[in-house]
Amino acid sequence: MKNRLVCLVALCCMGGSLFAQQLRFGSDGKFKIVQFTDVHWVAGNPASEEASVRMNEVLEAEKPDFVIYTGDLIYGRPATEGLDKALEPVVSRNIPFAVTWGNHDDEQGMTREQLSDYIQAKPNNLTGTVEGLPGVTNYILPVRSSDGAKDAAVMYVLDSHSYSGRKDVKGYDWIKPEQVEWFRRESAGYTDRNGGKPLPALAFFHIPLPEYNQAAQDEKALLIGTRKEKACAPALNTGLFAAMLEAGDVMATFVGHDHVNDYVVNWYGMLLCYGRFTGGKTVYHDIPGGNGARIIELTEGERGFRTWIRLKDGKVINEVSFPE
Repeated sequence: MKNRLVCLVALCCMGGSLFAQQLRFGSDGKFKIVQFTDVHWVAGNPASEEASVRMNEVLEAEKPDFVIYTGDLIYGRPATEGLDKALEPVVSRNIPFAVTWGNHDDEQGMTREQLSDYIQAKPNNLTGTVEGLPGVTNYILPVRSSDGAKDAAVMYVLDSHSYSGRKDVKGYDWIKPEQVEWFRRESAGYTDRNGGKPLPALAFFHIPLPEYNQAAQDEKALLIGTRKEKACAPALNTGLFAAMLEAGDVMATFVGHDHVNDYVVNWYGMLLCYGRFTGGKTVYHDIPGGNGARIIELTEGERGFRTWIRLKDGKVINEVSFPE
């Protein structure tokens, strides 16, 4: 398998993220991402194995350049065994990967910091952090051009936290204003370094933004895929979607969290996307077709991408080309 990365001798820092490898477009001008989400591995529970089977199937079929886990990898103790199992299909293939934590990961006896520390030693792990920001898994992964000469695309990863810490606001937590300002600052820097032209960008986190519900309930919005529940978004909106829209670089956001949603919906020229539930029968997942993964393919030099869902036995559904 052809992994499109360059190993560096020393750690380098770009856009607030430490990483020892450099992602890049292939000689064919493509960069393929697999999004696994909500694996919900429970150590010792045979139902978890369904997740492993599907991840292995997807990776064999797609041979991605990069894998992103968008939260809730584990749902039982010991946390370390669950993480080992959830990451094994990717680690065993030497595929570059990264993680952002969900609302259940740090309920298994380890903090977010401890979880990040534990996976740090795994080969090809690009998960980063930015000191001083709320949350742990906030970082940026640039994708270099095929010749390695410049940044050609950007992936922003944010920590969407867990539950509201305010007694007067029920439900899930929200991405904090400091994270939004960090995104604005870093995005502006990439645009400036690219001669004033925003780089094609994607964003990944676990809990959907409030705009997912606005878009899904709008009769004029184009929605493709399955929607079997309301987006379990935070009650407060801190403006990340507006910041991304104004920055002009982020083409789409990708989340998990809601196991029976896998849709994409166009909202003011940005695509709001769910991954496909990847886990086994350790939690609810009565989505038609069962578990799977979302695939995203970028083309160098183009502001756009293709995305589709891959299911059991190689079945592919809901292929979408953006912005078309």
